[in-house]
Amino acid sequence: MTDPEALIDAARRAAAHAHAPYSRFAVGAALLLTDGSIVTGTNFENASYGLSLCAETVATATANASGRLGDIVAVGIVGGRMGETDLDPIRPCGRCRQVLNEAAQIGGRDLAVHCSGLGGGTIETHRLSDLLPHAFGPADLGIGGHA
Repeated sequence: MTDPEALIDAARRAAAHAHAPYSRFAVGAALLLTDGSIVTGTNFENASYGLSLCAETVATATANASGRLGDIVAVGIVGGRMGETDLDPIRPCGRCRQVLNEAAQIGGRDLAVHCSGLGGGTIETHRLSDLLPHAFGPADLGIGGHA
């Protein structure tokens, strides 16, 4: 069972380590894995903006590096302006929705996506399939699972 508050808290702790000197917008992500462990990531900006990485992508790549890409069951995401207490929930960008969809399809599950603001506030919960309807993924290439 997904504990949205625990995932949001882990994402908030990760966001404290964001490298966001250009946008000053910190994002943290936490992934719940099938065994109950949590993998986190934070956004990592680069002076060459196109090389920047989103928190959700960093966390997903970290899970993959441990051989756990197909074990993701839920995601917690927080974000907001550094030094402020933004309360409005943020949602994953389109690129991150696609990256999360890859993991979801490999794992054969629809992910719960919990979203909140950096400073707390409301936690919104969505299904990844609602955030990215008619998604393109491994099944569209005739690949049923992780190779």
